[in-house]
Amino acid sequence: MRETRLDTARIRAARRVIDPIFLDTPLYRGEALEPVLGCTVSIKLETANPVRSFKARGTEMVASLLADGDSRAVVCASAGNLGQALAWSGRGRSLDTTVVASRFATAAKLDRIRALGATLELVDGDHELARERAADIARYEGIRLVEDSLDIETCEGAATIGLELVDAAPSFDAVLIALGGGALATGVGHVMKDLAPDVEVICVQPLGAPAMTLSWRGRHVVTTESADTIADGVAGRRPIPAVLDDLLLVADDAVLVQEASIIAGMRLLLDHAGLVVEPSAALGIAATLEDRERFAGRHVVTIVCGSNVDMDAYHRWAGATPLPAGP
Repeated sequence: MRETRLDTARIRAARRVIDPIFLDTPLYRGEALEPVLGCTVSIKLETANPVRSFKARGTEMVASLLADGDSRAVVCASAGNLGQALAWSGRGRSLDTTVVASRFATAAKLDRIRALGATLELVDGDHELARERAADIARYEGIRLVEDSLDIETCEGAATIGLELVDAAPSFDAVLIALGGGALATGVGHVMKDLAPDVEVICVQPLGAPAMTLSWRGRHVVTTESADTIADGVAGRRPIPAVLDDLLLVADDAVLVQEASIIAGMRLLLDHAGLVVEPSAALGIAATLEDRERFAGRHVVTIVCGSNVDMDAYHRWAGATPLPAGP
């Protein structure tokens, strides 16, 4: 395999740094989903932890490095999940944590960031504006900026999920990964290509926030003027060149799915797996719904990556949308 920025030995070592509460998450057959989807489905559940997403796998590594250094202050931009994770990891190591987010971010995510003791600064714009403000704070105050997906710790922390998939040794054919900034996709993808190269790595992004997928397809960075999707966790507009370089080496495909399919995927996970998930976590199911023929007879793993959702919005989505007809 051509070299990414990631290193499998470092990824293995990361398991000794990350709090065990975030490791060895459940991996199980979602048999009740299978008649609807027309394929064998396994769920890798990354929501049964204190921050209800996979993000702490990376922030645990960042916070551990900072705790051993001279500077004990850190700032990040977040749509919500990274901020919660960094606040949790920083609190446990007495770090001074600042999170910058859009004031239009999911209220439940913002409330949890505050509850975890981080300083929360809101901007009147989207996630890209929050990234700019976080970089300004880091520069002016001389503190560590955590940039999700660019910082290798966030990718290699997420990559420990890939180790767990490989170690479980299931006979699966493809892994479906939500694609936003790219930490999850490049991390898990790197491990798959290194240790289980026959497994197809398929990244999934909303049609309304396609920047990274368009970049992957064009093999160069493509930015978009706006992002319009309920999947706020993957709604970036400006891919990071170094992350795209990694993604080009590890992803076999990148697909775009419609909002209706994301909502249908959330419904399916609720009705047939008992899981309340945020839209980003339903992207894998959405991709399977939209292309049943591609996955028919195959065994796919979908990473359910987060469950921090505004419940009022969730009830509107999950309660109002009819499920698509079966195959």
